[in-house]
Amino acid sequence: MVASLAERYDGADPGALHTPVMIERCLELLAPVAARPGAVVVDATLGMGGHGEALLAAHPGLTLLGLDRDPDALALAARRLDRFGERAILRHTVYDGLAEAAAAAGLDRVDGVLFDLGVSSLQLDDAGRGFAYARDAPLDMRMDQTTGRTAAEVLAEEPEGRLRELFERYGEEPLAARYARAIVAARAATPIERSARLVEVLQEATPAALRDRRHPAKRVFQALRVEVNGELAALERALPAALSSLGRGGRIVVMSYQSLEDRLVKRVLAERSRSTAPAGLPVELPEHRPEFALLTRGAERADAAEQHRNPRAVPARLRAAERVREAA
Repeated sequence: MVASLAERYDGADPGALHTPVMIERCLELLAPVAARPGAVVVDATLGMGGHGEALLAAHPGLTLLGLDRDPDALALAARRLDRFGERAILRHTVYDGLAEAAAAAGLDRVDGVLFDLGVSSLQLDDAGRGFAYARDAPLDMRMDQTTGRTAAEVLAEEPEGRLRELFERYGEEPLAARYARAIVAARAATPIERSARLVEVLQEATPAALRDRRHPAKRVFQALRVEVNGELAALERALPAALSSLGRGGRIVVMSYQSLEDRLVKRVLAERSRSTAPAGLPVELPEHRPEFALLTRGAERADAAEQHRNPRAVPARLRAAERVREAA
């Protein structure tokens, strides 16, 4: 029987296992609300608890509601945050369960919400999860291994047209049709159950002229991960719920690591930060004024020093907004 991550890392310092991305900027953006008396901040993607620990340490009056779909991550984060006692409330849920988790904790409004999207360091470093195409492992890719289909099951069950659609939509893969066709042909001979076998199929299907330009598996693995975990659909539900949970002056900070997520975050924040006044109206009525104001100009990036120190910060894109008006 394979030990869980929490069991394998038993006794290890969780802080030494994970380097939070853009932590100083996140703390800076959330400080005005986290410092309020009785403040509550939701870490909707708790992971190893790095951002949550920093927030709790910096603001002695803060309560943190930490959410994560990965039971192993929650177990490790619980150990990391144990010293904060009842100020750290942890819940096992996907981030689109934010409203329900807040209600269950007796919270009507919160002061801040933080999203650190994508695959956690814990999941990437666990060979048994199958997220990394650079190492051979079972094709699982579930962030919560207690539920849902694995990537191997998606590859075995979906027809060629659906696989092509997944690779195009979630991986933005220009060779999607070619790769889908190759996978269907390969699985007819033997099931594709391990990452090394999938990489082999993709490499064989890649034109020789393109093999040295980029790894053929990168976008396909991203697409499978997004599909297996329903990431974009969950984010589409989670962002409006998070914005609605914020009281006046409340702040949201979102870090994304791939263009599909970042475009969705950009669109939602822009829509809620725009006037709804009909064109040609001579005076903007109060109910048409924007509910939110953007706190960042475009997407912010980690500085060169952090990118060098922590390669996982390289693709990070950070956007933030503040509620300036209650919804009508």
